[in-house]
Amino acid sequence: MSALLPATPTAHRVERSSYLPDFCKPQAVLVVALVALLVALVLALARQGASGEIWTELARTSAYLLWNAVLSAALLCRARPWLGRQTLRNSTVAALGMIVGVLTLVSESIYWFGRMWDTRLGAPSGLFPSEHGAFLLPNLLIGAIVGGLALRYFYVTNEWRRSVELEALARLHGLQARIQPHFLYNSLNTIAALTRTDPARAEEAIEDLSDLFRVSLAEARPQVSLHEELEVVHTYERIEQLRLGSRLDVRWDVDELPQDAIVPVLLLQPLLENAIVHGIESLPEGGIVTVLGRVDDDMIVLDVANPVPVCARPARPSNGMALDNIRQRLELIFPGRASVTVHDEHDAYRVILRFPLVPGLADGKTPPR
Repeated sequence: MSALLPATPTAHRVERSSYLPDFCKPQAVLVVALVALLVALVLALARQGASGEIWTELARTSAYLLWNAVLSAALLCRARPWLGRQTLRNSTVAALGMIVGVLTLVSESIYWFGRMWDTRLGAPSGLFPSEHGAFLLPNLLIGAIVGGLALRYFYVTNEWRRSVELEALARLHGLQARIQPHFLYNSLNTIAALTRTDPARAEEAIEDLSDLFRVSLAEARPQVSLHEELEVVHTYERIEQLRLGSRLDVRWDVDELPQDAIVPVLLLQPLLENAIVHGIESLPEGGIVTVLGRVDDDMIVLDVANPVPVCARPARPSNGMALDNIRQRLELIFPGRASVTVHDEHDAYRVILRFPLVPGLADGKTPPR
């Protein structure tokens, strides 16, 4: 089963920015060039005057936009490693500054080259701008707006893709957790023993195991109500209770929580699983797992604690991935308003989740951000 890696409560994770496309790839540069040509065509059609001027206008606008687009893509390509190490805000401001800087450089170059060309000819050629401010300032304003919209589009697209990948990964982890041989074999062995001594309980255990598989295979919603999530967790608890018997004691105190509150699917089950596998199961005498829930200033606070062996602390590579998955999914649903705090003490392990209370959306819709 998946589990969670201990982390210090003082650790502060700074979200880094990596939402920009890789402009070093030829496909990305080709898309940028095609978009620039399409925008040039639209502008040429909008600016055409007398018949025949559209081709001149299209050539001028296409050359101008292509230079800006390709040079901006090249600069963002070279700066991508540095931008990826910055915070989201800093990288966005830096990327927008690079786009406006390239636009300024190209605009200034075109204007002064045009002045030299016209001076050489002795008369205005009509191909280059004649007024410095009237040419530069509107271009910078339009470039800043278009660049900002493009960065916003890249960010939203990346967040959508990231959300889809995380939700798929969460369902995959849930499915893998329930079909791991040791969990499945232990459950089947427990059921087999019960068929001789207590057939009714064996039948209930089979139904619980079937429910767990059904959730993993059929759950398509990224968020569910707290009531639904607790049903899954209690089902898992009943199966483990049959296996561990009196060694497992789970004490719940979540009556204060509204049952229609929105939570990410498979939020509590990995925490209870971690408490049992790395805590209770490793203690010969067993122990107590406490699950506390409360509402604090319109925030849901979930607190899961369990004892752990003092001598042996098993570490699994998948632990950190599971806890990080929970943290990332909470951040996607409640950006900047959720937290996951872990206290790893001498003989106890405790995870505290804190996220906004959003009631009444148990139909799978995404809560407002």
